[in-house]
Amino acid sequence: MQLGESLEDYLESILVLSKCLDHVRSVDVASYLGFSKPSVSHAVKLLAQQGHIHLDDNKFLTLTETGKKIAEETYRRHCFFTEMLENIGVPKDIAQEDACHIEHVISQETFDAIQKYYEEKEAQ
Repeated sequence: MQLGESLEDYLESILVLSKCLDHVRSVDVASYLGFSKPSVSHAVKLLAQQGHIHLDDNKFLTLTETGKKIAEETYRRHCFFTEMLENIGVPKDIAQEDACHIEHVISQETFDAIQKYYEEKEAQ
């Protein structure tokens, strides 16, 4: 299911934040992404309606299984492309920004082929 770049970024941010915070709230996501609180609230509502996150009575955000799967795949792509771009000489900040765009638009087949190519090159 294609969520689009923005909603995938929200899921990815919840995943990343959950690794360093005991509880993730919308305000944490807004701060992390640099988005407004109303934008995050709208996205949280959409993601909850679609079954990708759960918002409890304390306003803590947790990923559902489907949300976690999407977030982990998006984050995996992000890390891969950031490292790949840095390895070819792209400055870290630009590599991270570009990776954030690439991770959303590339097909799974192309990503798998690129990843396989780089793994085989590293093994040589």
